[in-house]
Amino acid sequence: MNITIIGAGNMGGAAAIGIAKAGKIPASCITVTARHATTLARFSEYGIRTSLDNVEAVKDADMVVIAVKPWIVPEVCSQIRPLLDCSRQQIVSFAPGVSPEDLLGFLEKDGQKPALTYSIPNTAIEVCQSMTFVSRVTATPEQEDEVASVFEGTGLVMKVPFNQLMPGTALASCGIAYALRYIRAASEGGVELGFYARDAVKIVSQTVKGAAALLEAHGTHPEQEIDKVTTPGGLTIRGLNAMEKAGFTNAVIQGLKGGK
Repeated sequence: MNITIIGAGNMGGAAAIGIAKAGKIPASCITVTARHATTLARFSEYGIRTSLDNVEAVKDADMVVIAVKPWIVPEVCSQIRPLLDCSRQQIVSFAPGVSPEDLLGFLEKDGQKPALTYSIPNTAIEVCQSMTFVSRVTATPEQEDEVASVFEGTGLVMKVPFNQLMPGTALASCGIAYALRYIRAASEGGVELGFYARDAVKIVSQTVKGAAALLEAHGTHPEQEIDKVTTPGGLTIRGLNAMEKAGFTNAVIQGLKGGK
């Protein structure tokens, strides 16, 4: 399968590298495009093909991934529409801000609309630790499976109905930023406790990684793992209560709703 990713920015570029690293799709079968050659320089070390020409890049693609900012989507679609073959090429959109109706309208050619699937990874796809959502629109279930298979090895992949795509984006894609903000805050606290900033970041990052690994290994609810380290009258429960008094859980929930 040949895949063309239009847009080598933070999301498209990370996806190209992550898919290549996962190894299911050979790097030589992945093409990523950008407007400037300097943006594409980093992909050569992975064996990923690059192009400055969106039109040329989609000619031999079996799957075309649109990974540009929402306001650039109409321009990209007008460029590639004349070359699209709706009978064999699938479209995957990383832009949930552009509705399926609008996107299909941009891509309709001679009364035909392409097989369309939305997919939302997060930037951890670059290190094969993404939470990726896949949701078909006009694609068949088999085509949706094919899209999902592209992301095998890049983290966890979940097929969801389209109405869960934006909530999933808030929880996982925006969630990367929220998790990193916690790490930043905890690291700043670590400095106040006497650690150098670099060491505090390492300590908190490993702690977060360990917490996630426990949940994955045991299949437990977070509260069950919290109970294991919460001694009555101890440091942990005092810290948790102080965080809740400051509005920790509510702040996270409100942030997720704002991201949605």
